[in-house]
Parts: sequence; structure tokens; C-alpha cells
Amino acid sequence: MDDLVRTVDQVERRAGAELAGVDFRRVRMDTEHLRESVALLRAAATDTPTSPSPPAPPGARPELVTIPDTPYDRSLWTDSDDEGLGARDRRAP
Repeated sequence: MDDLVRTVDQVERRAGAELAGVDFRRVRMDTEHLRESVALLRAAATDTPTSPSPPAPPGARPELVTIPDTPYDRSLWTDSDDEGLGARDRRAP
């Protein structure tokens, strides 16, 4: 990451004032975001257990979950509207 930051600095200096405007600000911001992402990944890697579960053997199939064809209990949805469609008792403008 340090090499990337140094390279962006060098390219920005070589490009001159006419090119070192908004475009390089975006590249610099993207570089900083990338640096933060790498730091987060490193932190997450150190928080993981020391003995991760072994990888699945090649060709292993994931466990299947059966989803029933019976309709859901409608009483579960009495307190919600149809998302994106509005309420049943009101009209769209």
C-alpha cells in the first residue's frame, strides 16, 4: 500500500497542474479507501479463530434446505404494507 501511495504521488507530480485536478483527487481518495479496506481486512484476519474449519473437499455439495410449497401464514404479515406498492387501503398519487 505504501508503494501505491508513493506511485500516486509521483504520477501526480509528473502530470503537472493541468492534469492534477479532480481526477487525481479521486485517485487519491480511492487509494485512501483501499488503504482503509486493507486495514479492516487485516484486523478481521487477526480476530478469526486460530484453527479455522477445514475447507470442503472438491466436489462436495452444500447441504440442501427444503422449502415447503405451502403458503406462509398471512397473520405474520398483518403489520406491514406491500413494500414498494403502498398500502392496500390507499391510492397512489
